[in-house]
Amino acid sequence: MEITPERIHQLEQIEKKYNAINQSTDTHLEGLLWSKPITYWDYIQTDALLNLQIQRTTLPDEMVFIMYHQVNELLFKMILWEIDQLAHTEKPTTNFFEERLGRISRYFDMLTTSFTIMTDGMEPEQYLKFRNTLTPASGFQSAQYRLIEFASTDLINLIDYRFRATIDRNTPYEHAFEHLYWQAAGKDYKTGEKSYLLKQFENKYKKEFLDFMEEYNTINLWRKYKQLPEESQKSESLINAMRHLDKTINITWVMGHFNAAKKYIESVPGNHEATGGSDWKKYMLPKYQKRIFFPELWSKEELENWGEEL
Repeated sequence: MEITPERIHQLEQIEKKYNAINQSTDTHLEGLLWSKPITYWDYIQTDALLNLQIQRTTLPDEMVFIMYHQVNELLFKMILWEIDQLAHTEKPTTNFFEERLGRISRYFDMLTTSFTIMTDGMEPEQYLKFRNTLTPASGFQSAQYRLIEFASTDLINLIDYRFRATIDRNTPYEHAFEHLYWQAAGKDYKTGEKSYLLKQFENKYKKEFLDFMEEYNTINLWRKYKQLPEESQKSESLINAMRHLDKTINITWVMGHFNAAKKYIESVPGNHEATGGSDWKKYMLPKYQKRIFFPELWSKEELENWGEEL
C-alpha cells in the first residue's frame, strides 16, 4: 500500500479527531479490523421497519391504513428535522433559510399528493369495519403534527379564534395550551369536559408540548423569517414560498385529509363521528378554524376567505 500525502493527511485528521475527545487513535484503528462491513438492511433497519405493522383485524385494507399513517409520521419527522436545524441556527443566511424552507415544502407537497392512497386505496366496507377497532384512537393524536405547528408560527395563531383577543405573548403557556384550536375538538361542547381521547393525549405529551411551546416561542419559522434582512423579507420569491407552505399545510393538506375522511365516514347513511368522537368537520375545515401560520403575508380579503374556495 502506497503511503501518499493524502493518506498521511487523513491519518493526521483522524488522530486530531480522537485526541480532541481523549481517545486512542490506535484503539479505534484496530477496531476497524474486526468491524463488519455495513449492509443496506442493517443501515436502514429494514427488518425492524417492516415489522412495525400490527393489524388489529383480519381485514386486508387495514394494512394500507396503518402503513400510510406510518409513512406520514416518517415525513413529519423529516419536517421537524429540517425545522430544528433552521430554528437553532442563530443567524441563518437568506440562502440557508430558503433552502430549508424548500425542503419542508417538498415534504408537505408529497403529503398533499398522497391522499389518493387513502381515498382510492381502501374499500369503504372494510374501513367502516376495522375503524371501530381503532376507537378511541385518532389521527388527532399525532404529537409530531402538533410539534410542527408549534415550530412554524407564533402561538397566538394556534389559539382558538374565539379566545385570541384574551391571549398575548405574556400569557402563561399552561393557559394558552388550554385554548389551542384543537382543544375544542376534544371537549364536549355542552359541558366543556375533556374526552378520553384528549385526556390520554395530554397524559402522554402535555409536558413535552409545554416545553416545546416555550422553546420555539422565539425561534419558530415565522420568527426566523423576521430575522432575515428586510430586503430578503420583501423578496417576492421568498414570500411566495412562505405563502405556499402556509396554504399547503393549512388548506391543501387539511382538505385532502378531510375529503378522505368524508368519503369513508359518509359512505353509509346516518350520523357518524370520528373515531375519537370529535366534531371532525368543524375541527378539520380551514374556514372554521382559520389556521394561518403567516397572517402578515396575506391580504385582508384572503384572511377573511381562508379555505372558502375549497
